[in-house]
Amino acid sequence: MKIDLERCNGCGLCVKDCPVAAISLQDKKAVIGPSCVECHTCFRVCPRGAALDEPVPVAGAKECTHCPVGCRIPEGLTGACGRYKNQGHELVRSRPLLTYAEVAAEVGPEPELLIERPSITAIGAGGTYPDYVPAPYIVSHERDGVEVVTVVTEAPLSYSGLKVKIDTDLEVGEEGAPITFEGRTVGMVETEEYGSKMLAIGGVNRLTGRHGFAAARAVAAIANREAVRLKVKGGAKLELQVGQPPVIDGQLVEKMRVGCGSASAGLFATFFLDAADEVIVLDQHITSLFSHHAAGRCLGLAPGGVELCFQRSTPGRYFGTHGKGWGGTDLADPLDIVKQVDTGLTKPGSTLLITETTGQNAAMYVLGEDGKFAPTELSDKAQQAVAALAETCQRSLVSAVYVGGAGGSARAGVARYPLRLTHAVHAAKAVLTCGGAKVFVLPGGGITFYVDVEKVRSGAFTWVPTPATVAPIEYTMRLSDYEEMGGHLEAVKPFAAQEPVPWNRCK
Repeated sequence: MKIDLERCNGCGLCVKDCPVAAISLQDKKAVIGPSCVECHTCFRVCPRGAALDEPVPVAGAKECTHCPVGCRIPEGLTGACGRYKNQGHELVRSRPLLTYAEVAAEVGPEPELLIERPSITAIGAGGTYPDYVPAPYIVSHERDGVEVVTVVTEAPLSYSGLKVKIDTDLEVGEEGAPITFEGRTVGMVETEEYGSKMLAIGGVNRLTGRHGFAAARAVAAIANREAVRLKVKGGAKLELQVGQPPVIDGQLVEKMRVGCGSASAGLFATFFLDAADEVIVLDQHITSLFSHHAAGRCLGLAPGGVELCFQRSTPGRYFGTHGKGWGGTDLADPLDIVKQVDTGLTKPGSTLLITETTGQNAAMYVLGEDGKFAPTELSDKAQQAVAALAETCQRSLVSAVYVGGAGGSARAGVARYPLRLTHAVHAAKAVLTCGGAKVFVLPGGGITFYVDVEKVRSGAFTWVPTPATVAPIEYTMRLSDYEEMGGHLEAVKPFAAQEPVPWNRCK
């Protein structure tokens, strides 16, 4: 890499972002030092184009092939990721492989098998009020010679909401865009996960806000796997039902993408090698250009002369755009991805296959003498490649996790010393479940949990006009631990009947 001193204004962005601290400012100009590994971070971050992609050969430098960046690491130095070191002209991992035993302390204890499952669920249990009153069902029975207690209640949770995952590469709206349910704001668009769009519905500020009732009803309906209609402000109309494919702007989404365009190049490299002289996988996240991609180069391809209009990330990988076109990009005509062609590298007669990460659309072209691509029929090999890609894509689904904050007043119905219950949950001495389903308890303070709503019996979630959503929650632990946290021992009843009677109705 080199710095064009005429363009450099000494802003220092390259200094801040260089992962190996190879750049410094001298007389308000960037200077690249000998520890540069040519990761191109400066090239991409410089707002003035002062970092020039001109490799400076370094004797003994080793090219790293462990990721798409392709660092050239001088002897004795480490690459941009900090993982691989050039040691005696060999790339070696910079830290030793660890066994599970060596990390067990950080992982922490797992709960005992005998307290992993509740004796009864809270579905249909009801609740008790005020909060200090013991939970409606507190039952005990013996497991493997140990007395175990399960405490259950249907708890109103103001701090609650949903993370909704929609498997699609179609654009649904900008991140942060409000989402309405029956015309009232109940959530917003969050980020994207692998092949999916994420929505946040509910949350305490919406539940206690102007449209709290609508938010509570939307959370309960989605969690109970009911069909709902949502609208993203400035974006798509969504028809969602957990466990079913999404419908976006009236279009049923049948396939979720197999991965980004770069992942597709790696997954189907051997198919793409025979499919055409060049292959482009259009994707809103990362679009790939096969002959430039590491996968193509590893198979012996020389980078071709096709240049794309997207911004390059690393060789053969380009940041896509968002829209309603091919691959979730804004390109209605896939050929618009081609900015220009160097016919010195890509000769007339060469073929080009363009497809999406779902393989639902594909087109083939042949380069003419005028240096322009013209449509042609997909070859048999191209059809095989697209079919392999499409076959690997999973069915698109809507899924959701319920987020509940159970670290509040409802704990008093479990034990007289609520903080001891919180500590017991985090120490795996008390197991929290939701409708009998395993939950993930977030680290840190409180008892905030995630549960897959498809693991909970449909109809188990309700709402109350405080407003809050109501979730069935259970705590299971040894009787001895329950006693130590100030459990309501006077309310404990033996678990023997198929339909246990609430403690306050026992004679």
